[in-house]
Amino acid sequence: MKYLITAACLLVVIACSDKPGQPETETTGTTQAVSETTTASATTTGVTGGTSSAMTPDDKEFVVKAGMAGLAEVQMGNLALQNASNAEVKAFAQRMVTDHSTANAELAHFATAKGVALPTELEGDPEASRRHLMSLSGTAFDKSYMEHMVADHEKAVADFDKASTSASDRDLKTWAGKTLPTLKEHLELAKSVARKL
Repeated sequence: MKYLITAACLLVVIACSDKPGQPETETTGTTQAVSETTTASATTTGVTGGTSSAMTPDDKEFVVKAGMAGLAEVQMGNLALQNASNAEVKAFAQRMVTDHSTANAELAHFATAKGVALPTELEGDPEASRRHLMSLSGTAFDKSYMEHMVADHEKAVADFDKASTSASDRDLKTWAGKTLPTLKEHLELAKSVARKL
């Protein structure tokens, strides 16, 4: 009996002793595994984070270019409201600020929903055009501004016409098609004002 009790005690001691490389308790191991899983999930979520877009590269490029063009129209329109000498040029500039501010707000809402970042500052050709206009005044400003408006709207009409028929994203196709008539109207108005200068 004495040997049985000793053997039983020995088994209990062996069972309770630490095993090398094993966690002290089952809950410690589980907590560690949960912690590692949570960290991995957080890292994965942080990378994608809902900011990725399922739009095609061509559609994204159109959205970003449209954002840049819209921003340029508003900034150059505001510049024309300050510097233009011709009343019709000023009226055209006011129309650009009003219409493109509305279109820009719609595009910003759309881009946010699709996970596409729009430009917030002018760069490249639009910024060069704005800087050029800033160096002019009087009739020279009026003529140059309207030349920019004709050229910019010819390009915009072509880009929006293409997007309204061939964009992969159905929402983008709809928005481009809805915006296109206004851009065509702007182009005709720009040509009309430019001819009078």
